[in-house]
Order: sequence, then structure tokens, then C-alpha cells
Amino acid sequence: MRKICVVLMAVGSLVLAARAQDTTNAPRTEIELFETQTGTVIVKGIGPVGSMNIGAGIVSLRSKETTDIGTGRKLYGLVIEFAGGNQPRERAVIDYDELDSLLNGIDYLGKISYDVTALPGFEAGYATRSGVRIVAYSSRRQGGIQTFLQFGDNPRIPLASDQMTQLHGLISQAKNSLEALRTAK
Repeated sequence: MRKICVVLMAVGSLVLAARAQDTTNAPRTEIELFETQTGTVIVKGIGPVGSMNIGAGIVSLRSKETTDIGTGRKLYGLVIEFAGGNQPRERAVIDYDELDSLLNGIDYLGKISYDVTALPGFEAGYATRSGVRIVAYSSRRQGGIQTFLQFGDNPRIPLASDQMTQLHGLISQAKNSLEALRTAK
């Protein structure tokens, strides 16, 4: 009886581990899920928005339009990519419906002050469905508040305040161009 319990527990653990592994590669955004359709032609349109230097790397943004030719349904979003430095290339898709809240999050985190908490240190962050995070951090009430861009669990990429402003501008520019595409239907 004890052997059966041990075997069942081992099998259960393997199943859970396999499920956890499957969800890491699972589509997290509406566009990514939309693009996994089979039995239809999917067209993925991409257009450059702009890029910015961050330390030893470059952050690039591209507008994205995905169309199901069979139904004519279109989804819009943004691709953000980081390349360079000692980090591997990172890429994430952000759905159009997340762009306003992302812009609001960047605004808030760019203006955050020590008044956000009575405690000496804090971390505040905004995350998209695809795991892109904008983070503001301070370990004490002295010096500056640091801001970062992060892709999932990968190392944080430091952003200066002018880079936060530039990132906000690029995302806003992408949102405006996507809005023009959406209304031109």
C-alpha cells in the first residue's frame, strides 16, 4: 500500500511539473493566442515605431497588426524588444488594450516619491500580461529612486528618468499609430 502511494505521488509530481512547464511557453496575450489558430491564414503585420539606447543595449518598439484572413478579424498590439549587453535578446508582445494602463503606470512610476509608504524602502511595479515590468525601487529614503525595465524573471535593465520619458513617448507614438489603423478599417 505504501509503495502504491509513493508511486502515485511521484506520477502526480511529474504531471504537475509537465503542466507547469507547458504554461511557461503558453501564449499570455490575446494576440499571441490569436496567432496560434490553425486551419486559417494568419497575416502578421509589423511596423517600426522607434528605438532607444539603454546602457549597452537597445530597446526597440514595433507596431503589430494580426489578421485572420478567413474572418477578417484584426488584433493590434506592440512588440517591445531588448538586445545587447550581457543579456540574451528579450521580446514581448503587448496587447492594444493594455497600452493606456501601461502609459499610466509609466507616468505614475516616473513621478513616484518616498511618500508612497511610511517604510524606509519600497518597490512599485506595473506588469503587462506578457511579463514586461516597469519598476521603481528604493531601499532607503536617501539618494534617488531607481527605475527599471524587466522582461519576466530576467535581470532588470536600469532606466534613467529621461529614458522613462522616452519609453513613454515611444509607446504613446505606437498607440497613436495603432489607433489610426483601427479607425481606418
